[in-house]
Amino acid sequence: MDKSLLSGSNTMLLLQLLKDQDMYGYQMIEELRKRSQDVFEMKVGTLYPLLHSLEKSGFLQSYEGEAAGKKRIYYQITKDGRQELERKKGEWAEYAGAVMHVMQLQLD
Repeated sequence: MDKSLLSGSNTMLLLQLLKDQDMYGYQMIEELRKRSQDVFEMKVGTLYPLLHSLEKSGFLQSYEGEAAGKKRIYYQITKDGRQELERKKGEWAEYAGAVMHVMQLQLD
């Protein structure tokens, strides 16, 4: 799969993961890979700058916690982050619908 197709949806995907539960970085990478059936493999070098940007924008907040006896930085979605997620999902639906229409494919 062309990885450039994923880059514009990274924000939406991370916010969706965090809508379900707070997570730390490696956990997000693994959950994204698992939920996408090994299609999406986000690299650490992509994840952390994006998380920091989302936190700076007020869409996420972080806190320190523990997992398996190790200190971890957990991220949680904020109210503004939930609103951004809904906006991104709307944009994605419009984009995907337009692509499907151009390709003359039908959505199930």
